[in-house]
Amino acid sequence: MDANLGLIQESTGVEIFQRDDCLLLRGDKLELAEGILKELMDIIRVGEKLDVQKVNYIISLKEQGLSYRENNVSKDIICFTCKGRPLKPKTIGQKNYVNSIRKKDIVFGIGPAGTGKTYIAVAMAINAFKNKEVQKIILARPAVEAGERLGFLPGDLQEKVDPYLRPLYDALYDILGRDNASRLKEKEVIEVVPLAYMRGRTLDNSFIILDEAQNTTREQMKMFLTRMGFGSKVVVTGDITQIDLPRGKKSGLIEAERVLKNVRDIDFCYLKDVDVVRHELVKQIINAYDQFYKKYPEEIEE
Repeated sequence: MDANLGLIQESTGVEIFQRDDCLLLRGDKLELAEGILKELMDIIRVGEKLDVQKVNYIISLKEQGLSYRENNVSKDIICFTCKGRPLKPKTIGQKNYVNSIRKKDIVFGIGPAGTGKTYIAVAMAINAFKNKEVQKIILARPAVEAGERLGFLPGDLQEKVDPYLRPLYDALYDILGRDNASRLKEKEVIEVVPLAYMRGRTLDNSFIILDEAQNTTREQMKMFLTRMGFGSKVVVTGDITQIDLPRGKKSGLIEAERVLKNVRDIDFCYLKDVDVVRHELVKQIINAYDQFYKKYPEEIEE
């Protein structure tokens, strides 16, 4: 708790003193500090775990006049892992993302690394399958870095592209367990495929996820979105600040934002640095890069 009090003091400038079972506050932003402390105490009372990420997130919310508790962020269980651990949204942005996936047929989840875009999408797909809302889960990813170099990698084609699909496997194994995920994959209930394998298919009654969509070309994005069949749901995830396409190629994700923004039943969810749920340094790294490129825009390669 002492470390958490230190975070509050650092962010608000309010001094906090412990006297037996009481906390004494001194400074200018007393109302803000008191609000943060009340939120943290409420979280402890309901048995939630406090860590640096959550404390910093609650502080940032209170600074914006928002409440973690009033938004019921962590009361929405998406599904349970194979070990019985409940998977819940950890931020308001993630909660809005989950709600969009429930309500819309096509959802774009756009945001920086560590905001849970892919993991939440996979969890929602597994939940939909368990609830018999879909019959199949299809996870696709462009293997942009592969190119001609695939021929120099050992193994057959699947073994060559598997390294690019590893983040999708990691999410599946974490939620379903390796054995269950492998069994469903063998039955072709779950497919993990390079984006190129999607061409020519029509996918009915499926939950389809396109990961790392910033690395699709405009042609690939159109091809992918038009694979959607009856009873299907599509989630597209990407980070437009990390595009690995060859020079001169336009990102299909950026174009889709412009082309599809007014199409009904398509939703664009934007996750931000405050939604980062990895190590606290990840958020600081993202902020540092954003600030640097705002100050020195000429450093961004065209």
